[in-house]
Amino acid sequence: MLIYPSMDPVAFHIGSWPVYWYGLMYLIGFFAGWGVLSWRLHVSPRDITQEQLSDIVFYAALGAIIGGRLGYILFYDWRVLVSDPLLILQIWKGGMSFHGGVIGVLLAMFICAKKLHQPFLALTDLLAPAVPIGLGAGRIGNFINDELWGRITTMPWGMVFPNAGMNLRHPSQLYEFFLEGIILFFILWIYSSKPRPLGVISGWFAIGYGVFRFFVEFFREPDVQIGFVAFGWMTEGQLLSLPLILVGIGLMLWSYRGNLK
Repeated sequence: MLIYPSMDPVAFHIGSWPVYWYGLMYLIGFFAGWGVLSWRLHVSPRDITQEQLSDIVFYAALGAIIGGRLGYILFYDWRVLVSDPLLILQIWKGGMSFHGGVIGVLLAMFICAKKLHQPFLALTDLLAPAVPIGLGAGRIGNFINDELWGRITTMPWGMVFPNAGMNLRHPSQLYEFFLEGIILFFILWIYSSKPRPLGVISGWFAIGYGVFRFFVEFFREPDVQIGFVAFGWMTEGQLLSLPLILVGIGLMLWSYRGNLK
């Protein structure tokens, strides 16, 4: 059995205002992603300037935060809209949806592409290798928040999460940190180090994240307010990941066939 390292969700205070680890991890993820993309543009110049990259990251951050929060409310906990609509604004306490964040980022990149006169897929290809950094940081935030824990297990690395009772559970947040954060980052970063057809890197990201998320959901406790949503075993996260995988496959096929200009 592994010991869950209980931590105060509040990292520090600025005056009387608490700064939560959850929000701080997202901030770290955004700046780290921006940093590695800036470094890549420096060592391997492309048709995008450092100034344009700043605009792209800013738009992406807004899209991820707004889309992630609204996606969580719509996909996982729409009753918040009825009980206390102001909770929508409290993103520092947790409750973000990756799939909603993707939609938000895509809309932001569409706007940004028009503003910068750049191909839409060129922007998503640029961002994709850095996104796992933010994903990994977010999963560490989930772990510190003692949320999104895994299903009950007898494995020796099981943990007792204070908010989940006394049963040993899979540390599914760490599984996602490893797969969606570390492994996906290295796959995309290495693959994108050479010129690729437009849209291929975005396609690989969609497939990679979708497959990893679908797999980890077998070890993650379904959201209590939803439970299983299909066939008695499929979770909301798996259901939302299937279209992502299919879109990624379709994008890869079209890209390699030269139909995307």
